[in-house]
Amino acid sequence: MKHLTVAALATTFATEAMATEWNVSVWGSRRAFTEHIHKLADLVAEKTNGEFTMNISYGGLSKNTENLDGISIGAFEMAQFCAGYHADKNRAITVLELPFLGVRNLDEEVAVSHAIYAHPAVAEEMAQWNAKMLMTSPMPQYNLVGTGNPRDKLAEFDGMRVRATGGIGKAFTAVGAVPTSVTSSEAYQAMESGVVDTVAFAQHAHLSFGTINQATWWTENLNPGTVNCPVVVNIDAYEALTDAERAALDSSVDEAIAYYLENYGELLKKWDSILAEKGVKKVVISDEQLAEFKKVGGEPIHKAWIADMTAQGLPAQELYDLVFSTLGKVRAGN
Repeated sequence: MKHLTVAALATTFATEAMATEWNVSVWGSRRAFTEHIHKLADLVAEKTNGEFTMNISYGGLSKNTENLDGISIGAFEMAQFCAGYHADKNRAITVLELPFLGVRNLDEEVAVSHAIYAHPAVAEEMAQWNAKMLMTSPMPQYNLVGTGNPRDKLAEFDGMRVRATGGIGKAFTAVGAVPTSVTSSEAYQAMESGVVDTVAFAQHAHLSFGTINQATWWTENLNPGTVNCPVVVNIDAYEALTDAERAALDSSVDEAIAYYLENYGELLKKWDSILAEKGVKKVVISDEQLAEFKKVGGEPIHKAWIADMTAQGLPAQELYDLVFSTLGKVRAGN
């Protein structure tokens, strides 16, 4: 009888050892920006009959600015990060954060992101951090919320303290604003304490991080660019998966992204009513002012990025051209 018990225990341990659990590091709270990760976890668990599960942690595993470091040392198996948090560690994908690329919607954002992620230069750079690109977290064009009098002219951006990262921050610098790259979690406090006058975010972030509650106005159509935030997996963890587990993960990406787009679309439909409910005024920037902003904060920054990244040994022109050729293909297909 005793032998049977030992055998039964051994079988139990063997079965438990076969199950795979991944820790996933994200930040903030569950929101439109993280819905594809939850959907991915559901799909993977379903396809593997619960043998491959994901434990999604909001800030419990790492700071958002250190998620790539955590992946590199294997502190967790999957993470989300934004390119602007550490542009020197993920230089190739910062092409996607250049201002005024002209991406019109989330479908186009997914297409250009995944095209860039698939480029060998990106895979090579990410491999230095033991990271493999899995999928993007597509965001609409950023817009400002602000306090005080609405700013609808470029001259009024001079001296404006704005929470903005990456290429958007550079675009604002070009028109005399003063960008600060406090993390998304710190943006509300920065606004409340007067450290910044304005915050550049996509809609979901203005909601989930509360900056909309501080705002008196919102720029409806400034659209200077967006931030690129990939979901990556630790290469060793990915390679240690069984063939069935890897297939379950890889085959779930498109469905997880589709779910994200549907969910985000619902939020965008409600946006006008949210602004009305909170008493936030919509500010429309004139075509003339937008054209001036693009001229000063767009093309010169694109050229500087290409020159800088080429000097660092990256195929910058190739990556830049890939963005526009991908947009062309997507639009031709529609």
